Amino acid sequence: MASIVANLPPPLFFNGRQPLLLRTLRKFAVSASGERHGRVAIVAKARSESSESSTSLSVVKSVQNIWDNSEDRIALVGLGFAAIVAIWASANLVTAIDKLPILPSVLEFIGILFSSWFIYRYLLLKPDREELFGSINKSVSEILGQ
Repeated sequence: MASIVANLPPPLFFNGRQPLLLRTLRKFAVSASGERHGRVAIVAKARSESSESSTSLSVVKSVQNIWDNSEDRIALVGLGFAAIVAIWASANLVTAIDKLPILPSVLEFIGILFSSWFIYRYLLLKPDREELFGSINKSVSEILGQ
């Protein structure tokens, strides 16, 4: 179950009637608690019909199935540890490159040049755009095996 709590300021032109926001929100499954110090608190809760539709549960179940069906659990633990170390190392590498004085500016300039070339090559004229869309559709169909 997910819930959202929001404290909203009062409407600018409050004429004693119920604010338009509260009248609009009555159509939805929200509850509005009373006004306090000129503010309106709104609480919205979302519930799913089935607990199996949750993606977190499906991820947990798939990991449990892989763990239960695996013959080499030490290799799975090692692979997970290697993935964590790779993510940590790549984050530190990006941080180290960002701290160098001139390299981020050079990489930014290279990115601007490449973006300009891409726009000139593929997006400026209609035949070039059609060529780009054709190559994208071809790559997608190759990936999907169609």
